Amino acid sequence: MRNERPSQTRMMREIDEVSFVISDLILFLNTHPCDKEALACFEKMSGKRNGLLKEYAEYYGPLTIDTAAGSCGDTWKWMEQPFPWEPKGGCR
Repeated sequence: MRNERPSQTRMMREIDEVSFVISDLILFLNTHPCDKEALACFEKMSGKRNGLLKEYAEYYGPLTIDTAAGSCGDTWKWMEQPFPWEPKGGCR
């Protein structure tokens, strides 16, 4: 973990951008399943998104249940943070 806490807004924006790229790649791969360049890009972007989600969870709590374990420590923190639809939730 870094010493300086990154901006939550910046991290969410980056997660959103990478997630958009992945969604677009999924649509492309549905019609071009053997495109090696698209498959490689999907692998790269999926890895980047997983890393970003893990890093976000370390600082601000998990956005998905997949990253909940890495942010728990000695308590179950999944329920301690605001949900995305709440005023101070992760989607803001």
